[in-house]
Amino acid sequence: MNPLFSRLDELYEEIVEIRRYLHQNPELSFQEEKTAKYIADFHEKLGHEVRSNVGGNGVLAYLKGDKPGPTIALRADFDALPIQEETDVPFKSVNDGVMHACGHDGHTATLLGLAKALNGMKSDIEGTVLFLHQHAEELLPGGAIAMIEDNCLDGVDVIFGTHLQAQMPLGEIAYRSGPLQAAPDRFDIKIIGQGGHGAYPHQTKDSIVIGGQLIGNLQQIVSRRVDPLESAVVSVCSFEAKNPFNVIADTAVLSGTVRTFKEDVRSLVEQEIGRIIEGTCYAAGAKYEYTYTRGYPTTVNHKEETEFVAALAPQVPGVEAVNETEPVMGGEDFSYYLQNVKGTFFFTGAQNPEAQETFPHHHPKFDIDERALLIAAKVLGSATLNYQKNEAAKEAETAQ
Repeated sequence: MNPLFSRLDELYEEIVEIRRYLHQNPELSFQEEKTAKYIADFHEKLGHEVRSNVGGNGVLAYLKGDKPGPTIALRADFDALPIQEETDVPFKSVNDGVMHACGHDGHTATLLGLAKALNGMKSDIEGTVLFLHQHAEELLPGGAIAMIEDNCLDGVDVIFGTHLQAQMPLGEIAYRSGPLQAAPDRFDIKIIGQGGHGAYPHQTKDSIVIGGQLIGNLQQIVSRRVDPLESAVVSVCSFEAKNPFNVIADTAVLSGTVRTFKEDVRSLVEQEIGRIIEGTCYAAGAKYEYTYTRGYPTTVNHKEETEFVAALAPQVPGVEAVNETEPVMGGEDFSYYLQNVKGTFFFTGAQNPEAQETFPHHHPKFDIDERALLIAAKVLGSATLNYQKNEAAKEAETAQ
């Protein structure tokens, strides 16, 4: 691995430069045309075979080694979020109301830097490396499913991916076999009451009061309907019923999210939300509209590939700790890839140890320690070359 690590060290400044360019020029999900072109152009200059417009704005780039072997896919997402950036970095977003607030600029820079490093090591590559650049991870239905339907996984034997974690210490790698991230669903509710004068509430069906009761009732799903040994989250995240100060609102709109790991729990929560809405509105004499939208599946890592990455990570320069993590309630459409091919998704710590305050993902002041890009590239690169070597050894043993 030393030649790869040395090459990545040499490319570190360029990797940072790429990340800062992408950070300064973010694009929203399903609108990432310039970013996709930047990625495709980068790979074409390296001489890689490139497919653009895969499932939308996705980009595939293939690096074929000098020796036969498996095809390993490495995935990075590249969409940004509809957030107004509030950092004071010199490479702050120039696109009003759009920001890389989740580290996808870092994911892309990591993969492009690794692609350039591996490009100069074709004699060491036993098989093919697929650099899978995915659009629209942040917004349903997501880019992964469309790219899969457009045959992005054809011929792929295994897939690896990582997510930079701004609130996890720099130098830490976190892994987990089995369920890692939850299925993120959405619900939307419109309460249709009867408005009127604030002085005469008895003549109305107050949608705000009904909405307040509904919020309280929904909190009983997890505490009283879901098995205490299972995990679930029901959060109402938006409640809108704007009116003049003396007018009782006739309608109220609520939306929120559900997070679960198991399909039976997911179905139970969906059913219970509908039942509680119906009962609450019936008791108040109001009508309602209810929509439940299923998001990405649970991200479930494959055991052998997860243990493989966990075993090699401690030998990677810059990695100071490798820990098994608990499942997290965040969602990730990498889950679709893992439903189709074996692989694993892990976390790379990106918290700046000198920072006075660390802001979470999706925050206007979100930022990462750019040294994490080099660590992520080295772990992914090590996983790629080691996996190919192991597979070649297995084939040689079988042939004997």
